[in-house]
Amino acid sequence: MLEHVSRAAKLVKPVLVIGERGTGKELIAARLHYLSPRWGQPLIKVNCAALTESLLESELFGHQAGAFTGATRTHIGRFEQANGGTLVLDELGTIPPRMQEKILRVIEYGEFQRVGGSDTIRTDVRIVGATNEHLPRLAELGRFRADLLDRLAFDVIHVPPLRARPEDINTLAYHFAVNVTKELRRPFFPGFTADAKAALLGYTWPGNVRELKNAIERSVYRAEAGDQPINEILFDPFASPFSPAPPEEPDDEEEAAQSTASAAPPIDHGVPADFRAAVADYERQVLRRALERAQFKQTVAAKILGLSYHQFRSLLRKHGLAKQALENGD
Repeated sequence: MLEHVSRAAKLVKPVLVIGERGTGKELIAARLHYLSPRWGQPLIKVNCAALTESLLESELFGHQAGAFTGATRTHIGRFEQANGGTLVLDELGTIPPRMQEKILRVIEYGEFQRVGGSDTIRTDVRIVGATNEHLPRLAELGRFRADLLDRLAFDVIHVPPLRARPEDINTLAYHFAVNVTKELRRPFFPGFTADAKAALLGYTWPGNVRELKNAIERSVYRAEAGDQPINEILFDPFASPFSPAPPEEPDDEEEAAQSTASAAPPIDHGVPADFRAAVADYERQVLRRALERAQFKQTVAAKILGLSYHQFRSLLRKHGLAKQALENGD
């Protein structure tokens, strides 16, 4: 993925960065900028989900003094600020349709007008869009302009979730632990115990690197003995016997059915008693099926699952299948 970024950075073309929350999409967007010919020019970021449509319009395109109530002075928008550089549109999938049309015009013609203004302003901006949405599906549903998607998707970089690269977990965990140890002004970081490392590898990390960073920093600072290896990873900060009870399910079955009618496909409400054990058991089943389908050729099985050979081998070792795979195949 990083090699892909390095290649894409050389061309001043729009790029989409797709990945789950917490995977580091903004870091990838910054890498695209700083490895590009525009590295010395502005890098401007906008979180499109954090603004209403009117505020987003003013933030992107600027406004003239007197354009609306409270506009006492001219505001320079992000497209203007980023002239010659890169504009990162984070949470791209949340942009309202009218704003999508205005952004498309900027991409096609390199010009726009401030809100309340009549002068045409020229800008030369490379756009990098970041999202965790499936944009082609949004386009099919009419929630994202297909022509804008075509213009933005010169290339698409997919940032893998943390669970797809388990070999990175301990390295990142140590890095975050060392940093928070410095912040706590402790003389050294004593490391993790084998149980703690196993817990890190056994967790699915739905929040990805951001969640890992929080869990490690929380575990290090709460450790009572700063000179002893970390033995317990505090995954859930809400876990407490004094935590408020979760809201009860609706008693009215019809009301509950209506509230979930929009969810598709239907959800199986069977909940395992041990979530981590259930996930691990499922992963083992998938690995075994892939091995059998590939006639126990591990390189082929890895390709079937969309994993690198090293990622696949790491998962085999994690689930105690490496010896079995070796005895039956390559």
